[in-house]
Amino acid sequence: MSAAVETPRRRFRLFAVLAGLYVAQAIPSYLLAAAIPPIMREAGVSRSAIGYFSILFLPLVLKFLWAPWVDRVRPFARAHRAGWVVLTQLGVVGCILALTAVSPTQVTAVLAIGFVAALLVSTQDIATDGYAAKYLAPDDRSLGNAIQGGSIAFGVLVGGTLGLVLHHRFGWQSMLLTISAISLLPLVAALAMREGPPTVTTVRPSLRAFLRRPKARGILWIALTYRASEGLVKAMEGPYLVDAGVPLDMIGYISGASAATAGVAGSALAAWLVRTAGLSRTLGLLGGLRTLCFLLFTLHAAGTLLGYWPLFGAAAFQTLIRYMEIVALYSLFMTVTSSDQPGTDFTTLACAQLVVYFIGSLLSGRIADTLGYQTLFGMAAALSGGAVLATLALLRRVGDSAVRASRAEVRSDVAT
Repeated sequence: MSAAVETPRRRFRLFAVLAGLYVAQAIPSYLLAAAIPPIMREAGVSRSAIGYFSILFLPLVLKFLWAPWVDRVRPFARAHRAGWVVLTQLGVVGCILALTAVSPTQVTAVLAIGFVAALLVSTQDIATDGYAAKYLAPDDRSLGNAIQGGSIAFGVLVGGTLGLVLHHRFGWQSMLLTISAISLLPLVAALAMREGPPTVTTVRPSLRAFLRRPKARGILWIALTYRASEGLVKAMEGPYLVDAGVPLDMIGYISGASAATAGVAGSALAAWLVRTAGLSRTLGLLGGLRTLCFLLFTLHAAGTLLGYWPLFGAAAFQTLIRYMEIVALYSLFMTVTSSDQPGTDFTTLACAQLVVYFIGSLLSGRIADTLGYQTLFGMAAALSGGAVLATLALLRRVGDSAVRASRAEVRSDVAT
């Protein structure tokens, strides 16, 4: 990376731009995921109909399929990823405004508009992650991913919490108009993006180009194993708390407070840990602590641990660990992204860890119904421990060399 980019002013500018870009996609995402479903329920929409909103996660999981196109196509001659951000954000704002023409009880219309918005947000995420992977210095990647975590927490507060408050006080249309206006503000970050001119390259961005690289394949295996156990527990955490007799309002306080705290504090702590201890030790430590949390759930389900407080501690600490893991994993993913197709490389790895997470989530209810919570949590703890050992072994094989290669890479196309 050029020395010009490493000056304090340019470094701070890049951090500020990334914060704005991640806020841009977080606000509409959590409007759809956290605000609109309870609004629909309040309006009398059935739980089954609201359940269809899980389809909005599909573009997030499948975005690796069109990530090469985002790397290949420049919407504007002088603005590659910035062009994608501007176009998709304007499209997302248009979707939010389109929702003002329907009511929250019109499930099909809300779902259709929301799916278009989800496609646009996912495409924007490819461009933003590609920009971060391409221009963050190796030593700044953990901090850049911590900024992402904090920005997501801010998006939860604006798109989710503020959205619900606005709806409660002023109604559906006022809420949507306000959130759409706020969603235009992060476009300032897109206009501040600095990218190099088009470069001539023989590499055509593609998934095949990613899979041809041995180091990338090694990190892909880590993406497919490290978080394989989490979906099993997270999807059943809420139902288990309910079945354990925890009141709904207490569950809400726990989940809200832990998410807000973990989004900021956890991301910052993970960035410091990666910089001081390294990726291998950080992932090993977090994986071990995650396994301990799952064991606490197992012991509580078995009746060995009694009372609410062990559960509250395990649930809150698991949320903190999950945010920290994302910072560490995304920093690892950036070590094997190439300058020719950073969006494709990073998105492929990010989608891989999401796929195994969602598979676990889908299986968790069936396992709990068939074998019980104790078996479910015990399986998750065993799988978590095995994943940590496998990850550390894979990192010894490919991680260190990938990091060294990344640090040695000279990116001549960085904007000066």
